[in-house]
Amino acid sequence: MTETTTAGTAFAPPTRFAVPGRIEVGDQAAGVWQTATITGIRRETPRAATFRLAVPAWAGHLPGQHLMLRLTAADGYTAQRHYSLASAPDGSGHIELTLDHVADGEVSGWFHTVARPGDTVEVRGPLSGFFAWPGDRPALLVGAGSGVVPLMSMVRHHRARALEVPLRMVVSARSPEELIYARELGAETTTVFTRAAPQGVPVGRMSAAHVAPLLAEEPEGGWEAYVCGSNGFAEHASRLLVAAGQPVDRIRIERFG
Repeated sequence: MTETTTAGTAFAPPTRFAVPGRIEVGDQAAGVWQTATITGIRRETPRAATFRLAVPAWAGHLPGQHLMLRLTAADGYTAQRHYSLASAPDGSGHIELTLDHVADGEVSGWFHTVARPGDTVEVRGPLSGFFAWPGDRPALLVGAGSGVVPLMSMVRHHRARALEVPLRMVVSARSPEELIYARELGAETTTVFTRAAPQGVPVGRMSAAHVAPLLAEEPEGGWEAYVCGSNGFAEHASRLLVAAGQPVDRIRIERFG
């Protein structure tokens, strides 16, 4: 049976269950569902796209936070997921989400195959302060695949505010074609390609050679490390950081998958 979202657009989930995701509400405003309107769609890679949403009553967020997103069908069936915020906080009433097209993903599938500007969804947030970076301490960001999304919010915030506090990022992707935000990455970023790379660039898994030189910089106050990616990547990257001298209690991890 074909179902519709609250926007009236066709929505046909391949499975009949909704995943509630992780909900961590820090204040009253974050606990209220709000209507968000898609105002733009920007392709990042063959599998990932950024969706710009207008949320007039958005309370603001910190880089690294996420939100809960809900699609509701005509018969009342709902599907909801939590997604990291990709945009820096700017008070514009707009936020951005960058979504991978997950195989058989009912929510990401709707966004990538059905959603158009003008469609509406529901959002609640921002949620969770554990992975947030307010811009007040040196930040060492380590991510893989779509794990770069909350880290890019931090990079954008750092640039927009012209912050002087040190920030470095190491990001891993299978190939240049799958590197999300490739056009935006700058001198603060070291890229690692695990399957294919431009001529002259080595291919392989992230190693101590990628993180140890950054830890050796030793900024005043030391690094706060933020690691985001799959379970396997998070474990691997965390071990690299600890082996290079990063204190365990100064590693924040966001996992998916």
